[in-house]
Amino acid sequence: MSETSPKAGALDELADKERIFVASQWQLMWWKFRRHKPAILGGIIVILLYLIAFFCEVVAVYDPKDYSRLHTYAPPQRIRFFDQGRFQLRPFVYGLEGVRDPVTTRVSFTVNTERKYPVKFLARGEPYKLWGLWDGDFHLITFENTDGDGTLFLFGTDRMGRDVYSRIMYGGRTSMSIGLVGVFMTFAFGITIGGFSGYYGGLLDAIVQRVIEFIRSLPSIPLWMALSASLPDDWQPIKIYFAITIILSILNWTGLARVVRSQFLALREEDFVMAAQLAGASEPRIIFRHLVPAFLSHIIASITVSVPGVILSETSLSFLGLGIRPPAISWGVLLQEAQNLRAVATAPWVMAPGLFVIIVVLCYQFLGDGLRDAADPYSR
Repeated sequence: MSETSPKAGALDELADKERIFVASQWQLMWWKFRRHKPAILGGIIVILLYLIAFFCEVVAVYDPKDYSRLHTYAPPQRIRFFDQGRFQLRPFVYGLEGVRDPVTTRVSFTVNTERKYPVKFLARGEPYKLWGLWDGDFHLITFENTDGDGTLFLFGTDRMGRDVYSRIMYGGRTSMSIGLVGVFMTFAFGITIGGFSGYYGGLLDAIVQRVIEFIRSLPSIPLWMALSASLPDDWQPIKIYFAITIILSILNWTGLARVVRSQFLALREEDFVMAAQLAGASEPRIIFRHLVPAFLSHIIASITVSVPGVILSETSLSFLGLGIRPPAISWGVLLQEAQNLRAVATAPWVMAPGLFVIIVVLCYQFLGDGLRDAADPYSR
């Protein structure tokens, strides 16, 4: 047994090397990517957040526009399993009672241990319209409002008594989708313009590079503010959404265009390009069917790095009141509550949307690091 073990190990090592030599580029990328644990974790969290954004009506407890003047700046309610030291198999929350100070007119809330409201998971609750199309009332989490005065504010409420948790779930749909839509348009502009610039060269390349240099010389934040402020106030939220997306795309394509141009300058002299030309392939076909797939792995890695930049840009503009505007909901719109220092001191939970922005950006960075390393599968 001791004589055959080294031989078996050598054969296994040889088999692994042969498998690497015959593997495709995508297989090599996957084998290397799955060894990057932070990237795997970041990818899982990003997928979960997009599922939450897609089914935000199911995940939310209340309609994001519902408000209660009796519960302005109500604190978060903790889900409990112990009632006065006794374990309860079924989770619940205690009721809230608000008392207004006659001098400061400020409402303070106390927990009423005499009132308990059972918490239910995967049960029926507040009615909603999924994506504004289909009626439903099935929720991931809800509660039994036994006496009509119960509440379930997992992240507290804002100055109008609206549930912060539900609004964050709905805001995630806008903020995270604008990242994908914005990056898609950015890459469409960058790959097309940068590809033709690098492939043809000459006068076209010179003109494109001068345009890129001009755009990159403009100060980004003042330009964003000027273009966003120019949008009409009477526009519907959906129009503002697409307008902000287009603005962010127009300003962000220049970096990718330069990367694509440099890749095309190196690849256009390769043998497979000449073979495609001799076979009679058109120039757009050579660009999009032969040159772009040659460094598609780098493009995928760049996408994961660019998405959080678009999300941060939208959040910043909306926070300043120049991006998406109420009644539309995004994380940037929700963070406008944090502009008032007194509100932050009174109700620090209004900054909860910022925590979700941080989580998304970090997870995308981890995912981008893993994909960037996997994009060069032959490196050690």
